[in-house]
Amino acid sequence: MDNNRVYIFDTTLRDGEQVPGCQLTTVEKIVVAKELEALGVDIIEAGFPISSPGDFQSVVEISKAVSEPVICALTRANTADIDAAAEALRFAKRGRIHTGIGASDMHIKYKFNSTRENILERAVAAVKYARKFTDDVEFYAEDAGRADIEYLAQMVEAVIAAGATTVNIPDTNGYCLPDQYGAKIKYLADNVKNIDKAIISVHCHNDLGLATANSIAGVVNGARQVECTINGIGERAGNTSLEEVAMIFKTHHALGYQTNINSKKIYGISNLISQMMRMPVQPNKAIVGRNAFAHSSGIHQDGVLKHRENYEILNPEDLGIQSNSIILTARSGRHALKHHLERLGYKIDKINLDEVYQRFLEMADQKKEINDHDLLVLMGDGSDSNYDDDAIKVTLLQVVCGDPLRPMATVRLKIKGEEKEASSTGNGPVNATLNAIHEIVKDEIELDEFSVQSMRGGSNDVSKVNMHVRSQGKSYYGFGYSTDIVSASVNAYVDALNKIF
Repeated sequence: MDNNRVYIFDTTLRDGEQVPGCQLTTVEKIVVAKELEALGVDIIEAGFPISSPGDFQSVVEISKAVSEPVICALTRANTADIDAAAEALRFAKRGRIHTGIGASDMHIKYKFNSTRENILERAVAAVKYARKFTDDVEFYAEDAGRADIEYLAQMVEAVIAAGATTVNIPDTNGYCLPDQYGAKIKYLADNVKNIDKAIISVHCHNDLGLATANSIAGVVNGARQVECTINGIGERAGNTSLEEVAMIFKTHHALGYQTNINSKKIYGISNLISQMMRMPVQPNKAIVGRNAFAHSSGIHQDGVLKHRENYEILNPEDLGIQSNSIILTARSGRHALKHHLERLGYKIDKINLDEVYQRFLEMADQKKEINDHDLLVLMGDGSDSNYDDDAIKVTLLQVVCGDPLRPMATVRLKIKGEEKEASSTGNGPVNATLNAIHEIVKDEIELDEFSVQSMRGGSNDVSKVNMHVRSQGKSYYGFGYSTDIVSASVNAYVDALNKIF
């Protein structure tokens, strides 16, 4: 085995799916599994077969649909769980049974009402039984982060002797500090006599915001498998984020570790998981957040425009993101303004940039963000009346919905002075309205992100809608405000369309 190779064990479809509201159908899980395969993950934990008929069937179907990664099924340390996992994995090209039991005195006493000796016997028996079905058995020592280190070493040695080929040392409750967790992995690597017969795996939770740091500390100290999820989703505060681990190793070449992850597919699968699991990615999330490559400070904008690496240690294109974003706000400098004006076709040597910049600051003090329309107005080429003649404007919005009525929307748009109208249905009033707009515009526009924020709170509050759309390979953002969420959504979508057209 290449000692610098780190295996990526993705548990988005098992641990990640345990988040309330993030459940997927079997068909949806297959879509995700195929994307994980394309991403380059080594092991996909497809589910917990005995937990429900749906989970069992998902493991079966993913085993049929995916061929490259190992397909893993979770069990507890009992024969019924292991039988169910073995049956669910019968179609897997390469199947793994992931069995285990609590290792901390907290779990032994308060979860199992047992003794260390009895738990050790159950752990060994489970591994031996699982080995009857497959040569690839992973053992998890639950709550290893709080376990007595000598007892944990005894358990790890015993399960490896029983046939475990991977030993998972989970920080189940996100308790450890990186130096503590790293020391725990190093102790096992140095003191378990047969540790060379198995791969040490790390599975960290983010309760204290240390999941990724702990996972890296584990690898540095001897672990060679990281268990993680897309966007870091998972129980409570989440799991180690796959994209963070992959990009840490890609960025810090001196560490010398490699994964099989195709980083250019990270952003795409991040958006897919966010949409399918209805779990928005926070804007400032590392690697994949909307603001991860956005710059609004004048000093930062100037530095990035002079040389990207002044303020970006990652290349957005390496993640499947086309470019960074230079956002114009009151904090932006002349260089950022010049960049956007040149993008709009203005010859900077023919204008007084200092004068324009002062007018820009006055405008920016009145608005949170300056868009292309604002710049046209600023330059005297886009007065409100002229812009209105060319813009797409909503002149009629009528929505009918309710139970048992299927939502239907009628929209009339004024495009370059000509009015066009269309009606459509959808799975909700917003969807129906956007479908009606599509009927009029008839352009291939992909909705990547849709988020709604309450400005203050209360039933009569103003809603702010942010939309991220893609057209012909380019990204556009639209923003809308209204006390009516449908109107706010339409305003945001039309704002994006105006930027496209």
